Amino acid sequence: MLRKIRVTFATVFFVLITLLFLDFTGTIHIWFGWMAKIQFLPALLALNAGVVIFLLLLTLLFGRVYCSVICPLGVFQDLVSWISGSRKKKKYRFSFSPAKTWLRWSVFVLFIIAFVAGFSAFTALLAPYSSYGRIASNLFAPVYQWGNNLLAYLAERADSYLFYSTEVWIKSLSSFIVAIVTFIVLAILAWKNGRTYCNTICPVGTILGFLSKYALFRPVIDTEKCNNCGLCTHKCKAACINSQEHKIDYSRCVVCMDCIETCKHGAIHYKFQSPLKKNTETIKENGAENNPAARRSFLSVSTLLATSAVLKAQEKKVDGGFANIIDKKAPERLAPITPPGSLSAKNFTAHCTACQLCVSACPNHVLVPSSNLSKFMQPEMSYERGYCRPECVKCSEVCPTGAIKPITKADKSAIQTGHAVYVPDRCVVNRDNEQCTNCFRHCPTGAIQLVAKEPGNPKSLKIPAINVEKCIGCGACENLCPSRPLSAIYVEGHEVHRII
Repeated sequence: MLRKIRVTFATVFFVLITLLFLDFTGTIHIWFGWMAKIQFLPALLALNAGVVIFLLLLTLLFGRVYCSVICPLGVFQDLVSWISGSRKKKKYRFSFSPAKTWLRWSVFVLFIIAFVAGFSAFTALLAPYSSYGRIASNLFAPVYQWGNNLLAYLAERADSYLFYSTEVWIKSLSSFIVAIVTFIVLAILAWKNGRTYCNTICPVGTILGFLSKYALFRPVIDTEKCNNCGLCTHKCKAACINSQEHKIDYSRCVVCMDCIETCKHGAIHYKFQSPLKKNTETIKENGAENNPAARRSFLSVSTLLATSAVLKAQEKKVDGGFANIIDKKAPERLAPITPPGSLSAKNFTAHCTACQLCVSACPNHVLVPSSNLSKFMQPEMSYERGYCRPECVKCSEVCPTGAIKPITKADKSAIQTGHAVYVPDRCVVNRDNEQCTNCFRHCPTGAIQLVAKEPGNPKSLKIPAINVEKCIGCGACENLCPSRPLSAIYVEGHEVHRII
């Protein structure tokens, strides 16, 4: 019964969190966006003390329930492991192995050092929620969108508009490659060895594993009933049950309840156990104690080196119905443009875990993962496919870490994330001697006015003049400028956002 309850809750959490990254309509976020905000690292970075304390108390009470129910990467590994067991027709394929304590804490210390030093690329690679987010956003979302487009096509043929098509594109090739490598490595580890990643690499697993040794409720082996058959050991995907010595390493146990269901003699129970007992200790019916756990040996495990090329995102082709227009390229900016509500580039980099939930939720295709190593895979604003509409605050609504603070539509209209820069040599007025008013007509703040190219000449063509004090850096001018491959007006980012 306990296992069925755990599986039910884990399935609900996994499906809904996955849908957060797949849904491009924003509907799911309204109801279940809180699921992203109760993930451990995002809550910690957002300084959400209530959630962090709740997760710590949950672990101290019931063990690593977070890892087996709430964390989508943990459930993903369980799913892969279950598929592996079903295909191999081999129900009991795991075995006990001593904990690799040195590896777990070495990775954890490196994670903390990288976090304090601001090496966001390294911390983003190890963060479990963010790792799954990138997999869902880069690998699962395109499949979901293609399916939606197929339904939209069929519905249109039936004179129904229940579905509408959406554009499917690779937002960042480097982030896409990292997602593929992460998916393959985690799938192989889970396919062969179950929860290896959670108990050797994951920093959240390490800290919660330390606390779970003192959990009040844990699986306990009744040595009077146990006949050393080893079924629990071979079923344990965390490799933490030593049936020969009747011991469980609670720092690695993810409370999946598989061992309880597997035991044919009712020798394992999930029950209250004094936190004063040692973590590897089991209790007999009369309360007698067993010996301490066996010594732990070293593990020869390869660490994933995520290689990715610093390549451009795939660009959208606009043909106007007649011919392909040259693809628009992103300009080289002195400073990146971070989303409204992020306060500054420094604040954004310090809090963002590169889960890319905001990238998935952006309806205007403005947010893309960065290929810059200093902020690798963290979102930045780019205007090749759209611009940041003043009425949209979706990214601030879905961000679980506080990297993008919640803002209102009124707030956004006053936040200056950057300012427009005019490059006369690229303007079609100067280059082709043709009048163009795109930037003037579409500027939402009236920061662009048209002035005579030749003052004093009443027939003179007009060129844009920018009032940088009114510009909010939305990118409408850059996106809608007809100049190719580079726009005649582009947005230069501000390291610290300003209020106008």
